Parts: sequence; structure tokens; C-alpha cells
Amino acid sequence: MSTPNQPNTPNQPSIPNQPGTESTEPAPRPGPRPGPRPGPRPGPSGGQHPAVAVHHVDIGDPTKFGRVDDDGTVWLIVGETERQIGSWQAGTPAEGLAHFSRKFADLATETEILEERLDARSGDPRKTQTAAQHLLDALPTAQVIGDIDSLTTRLQTIVERAGALTGEVKAERDAARAAALARKTELAEEAEQIGAESTQWKASGTRLREILDEWRTVRGSDKKAEDALWRRYANARDAFNRRRGAHFAELDRDRAGVKTRKEELIAEAQALSSSTDWAVTASKYRDLMAQWKAAGRAPRDTDDALWTRFKAAQDVFFGARNAEQSERDAEFDENAAAKLALLADAEKSIVPAKDLEGARRAFRTFRERWEELGKVPRDQVHALEARVRALEKRLRAEEDADWSRTDPEALARAAQFTERAEKLTQQADKAVAAGRDSDAQDLRAQAAQWNEWAEAATTAVTGR
Repeated sequence: MSTPNQPNTPNQPSIPNQPGTESTEPAPRPGPRPGPRPGPRPGPSGGQHPAVAVHHVDIGDPTKFGRVDDDGTVWLIVGETERQIGSWQAGTPAEGLAHFSRKFADLATETEILEERLDARSGDPRKTQTAAQHLLDALPTAQVIGDIDSLTTRLQTIVERAGALTGEVKAERDAARAAALARKTELAEEAEQIGAESTQWKASGTRLREILDEWRTVRGSDKKAEDALWRRYANARDAFNRRRGAHFAELDRDRAGVKTRKEELIAEAQALSSSTDWAVTASKYRDLMAQWKAAGRAPRDTDDALWTRFKAAQDVFFGARNAEQSERDAEFDENAAAKLALLADAEKSIVPAKDLEGARRAFRTFRERWEELGKVPRDQVHALEARVRALEKRLRAEEDADWSRTDPEALARAAQFTERAEKLTQQADKAVAAGRDSDAQDLRAQAAQWNEWAEAATTAVTGR
């Protein structure tokens, strides 16, 4: 058997009887159903809005909003009134109530999707408004059980909000287009400034390429205005390339003059190479070197050959000077040998750990004798002084250790740690006597830790 549809929904289709039943149920209300959630969509400014997340909709206790009679009649409670919305013959009244509640949950879910879409400013608000109005129009005849009044209010709010948001989105998109055009105007102006003024050829060439890269990422501006800006950028880049080409052509001409100037400096250097006035001539060579650097660079291959000739003239002079200085170097070698012997003896005889005061006196005597021996070759200064500093460091380390062994504050700290360990041990003994073995175990563990700290503190002070 089948049950006819209720009077207020005469045109509602029915679904086939479920297995094991003899009745039909009104078909689900046609209309939008939640489908796959959309991914991020571009916002008005070209950015990405977050995807709208769908959450479980809690519709509350369905018995507050409807009921199913024993004969299968389904009633929706709206405020203080009831209206018949269908018939249920496919199971128990409780199952029917759950079925129509789930259909209401579908509508609530669709409503929540629309709300979240507005909150996220995702998609076209006009489409959201249309979808909300469609749901709102279908509510009076919807075969669902739930808080219809609340859902109606929410849908009305969506319709109003979407209408207001439509203007906002348009304004944002207009603002985004204006911002894109403004940014490309800035880039074109910067390119024009580089093209007209810059002489930082490498950095400016790089910057022009960066402007082009950024230009390609700025989208959404007016095409006609953008084309005009692009021509400005392209003209600026061409102007920069022309000026750069002219600069390097001039540079090639200048390098020819540099070659002539460096030939003159080579002649002066060669004339000085036989001088034996070491200090004055060395000063002149330094002046020639400054002039060489100030002259600039000739073409690379030529410049390297010129430098070889210039340096050769200097080498003749400084080689002669170094030969004369070799006698002085022999004296320095003798001083170095004497210092090595003195240092070796001091490293053996000065033992601060055995006799700190004697080591202090011996080091003072060593230092006086060290200064009397005079200079040593430059290549030995670092190694010799490093050994002297190591000897002095040993002496100072022993002085610091001697102070630590007599530091009353450190000794007091070690004693406090020991005292604390003893108190914890006494507390553990009392716990054992009281039968609190677990407490005693914890107290002994703490006492052991304090003993370790006491031993560490004592070792730091005494070195033992």
C-alpha cells in the first residue's frame, strides 16, 4: 500500500518503496547540495583566499522542531504552530524524525558554506546571494525538520551581506587594478631615471632586468595604459644600453692613453734602479706606485706586460738594498740563537707548580735578559714570542690555581654541599626506621647527588 502526499505538497514526487516496506516517502527537495569544496580562488587584488572549510552542523534535538505520528504523518513545528510536511512509512517514527532532520542538516550545511564563503570573501558574492535566495525561497515548502526560523534569519542575513559585499568586491578589484597600474608606473619611472642618468653600468643593468621580472608578475592593470608604460620602459632600457656602449667605447680610447703614461713611469723606475740612497729612493718608488695605480688600466694583456717591466725595475733596487741589509740580518740571527738558548733554559728551570715564588723571580730575570739580547729576524719573532707567552701563561695559571685553593667562598660552598648531603642521609635513615622505604630511597638518591656536587666543588678548589 502507499500513502498519498499531504495536501500542502500535492506535486511532490515520491520515491520507490524501500525493501520490506509498503509506503512511499516524498522525494528529497530538489535544489543545491553541497558538492566538493572549492579550492583557493583569486581575490580582487590577485591574491588567494583560503578555501572554505566545512564543519559538522549540530542541529540540536529534532524533537523540539517536529514529530512523526504513529501513522507516519510528519509534522514540522514552527514557533507555536505545526504544519504537515510529508509521510514516513519506511521505518519507525524515530527513524523518520532522524531522516527529515538529516535533510534539514543538509540545508544548514549549505547555509554554513555560504556564510563561510562570505567570511572568506571567496568567489563572486552575487552568486552567493543567488544561492542563498534560492534556499530561502524553498524553505516554506521544504520537507525538513529543524529550526526553520533560525535558518531563515541566517539566509536573509547572507542575502543582505552578499548584496553589500558586491560593491565592496568591485571597489577592491578597481583598487587592485589601480595599484597594479601605479606599480608599473613606478617601475617605468625608475627605468627612465636609470636610462637617463645612471653610470653604474653593472648594477643598473641588473636592476633593469629585475624591473622586467617584476613587471611580468604585476597583473590586472588596464591594458591600454600598460602598453604605454611598457613603451616607456623599453625606451629607457634602450637609452641606457646606448649610453653604456658609448661609455665603453670612450674607455677603450682612455686605455690607450693609460698605456702611454705607464711607459713613462717604467722609464722613471728603471732610472732609479741603480740608486743606493735607500730611504729616499724607496720613498720615490712608493710615489711611482701611487701614480701607477692612479693612471688606471690599459687593456688587460698590455697592462700585465707593463706591470712586469715596472716591477722588474723595482726589484733591481730592492734586491741591492736587501743585500746590504744581509749583514744586519746576520746580527739578528745571532740574537735569535741566544734567545732560543735562554728560552730553552727558562722552560726547563721555571716550574711554577713546584715553587711559585721562585718561578716569579726567575721569570723576571729571564725577561730582563730577553730584552737585552735585542732584535731577531722578522720571520722568527712570532714563534719566539709565542713561546714566551706560553711560559708566562703557565706562571699565571699557577697563580690563579693558588688563589683558588685559598678562596674562602669556594671552600664554604663545598662545605654546604657536604652538609646538605649529610642531612638528607639522616632523613633517609629516619624514613627507613619509620618503614617508609620508598621515601628513604629518594632521599638517598638526593644525598648521592649532593655528595657528587660537593666532590666536584672540592676538586675545583683543591685540584684533588
